[in-house]
Formats: sequence, structure tokens, C-alpha cells
Amino acid sequence: MELTESGEFVGTEGLVGPNQAKVVRGQKAGMPVTDGIFPEAKEFLLGYWIVDVKTPERAYDIASRISVAPGPGGMPTNVPIEVRQIVSHSAKSS
Repeated sequence: MELTESGEFVGTEGLVGPNQAKVVRGQKAGMPVTDGIFPEAKEFLLGYWIVDVKTPERAYDIASRISVAPGPGGMPTNVPIEVRQIVSHSAKSS
């Protein structure tokens, strides 16, 4: 894989569908409060990729190629890919 050879690939994971998802908020009587299963959701997270790239444009290029990967019948899926930067918390100087 090109991304592994270039050192840009960090990791990827697929996620179960929304029919198995729960939304969790705080606690009530010492127990997590859960809501859902939301199979009627129009959009949901299928999984994620983590890449370590030098520019946002490189991440966009990778995302665009993932978007057109073949799906059922070999046709490009053209799924939307959301690109986000990982939040970095730098250590405070003393």
C-alpha cells in the first residue's frame, strides 16, 4: 500500500452500523444514560483512517481517492469523506 510505504498511514478501523449504536450522556443515579438505536439516520460513521501528512491538501488527496473506491458491482462509491485534524495539546512551558 502506497500510504504504508510513504510512512503516512497510521491506522484505520471500521465501525458497526447505526443499528448497534448508543448515545451516552452523563449519569443518572450512578448509571450512564443511554439513548438510541438510530437505524433511521441518514448519515453515520462507517470507520476512520488516520494519516500523518505534511499538508491538508495531501489529506484531501487521500480522502478523494478513498471516496471513489469500488463498491458493489465495481462502480466507484463516491461516498463523502470528512477530513479532520487530530487535536494536539502541546505541553505548557514552565
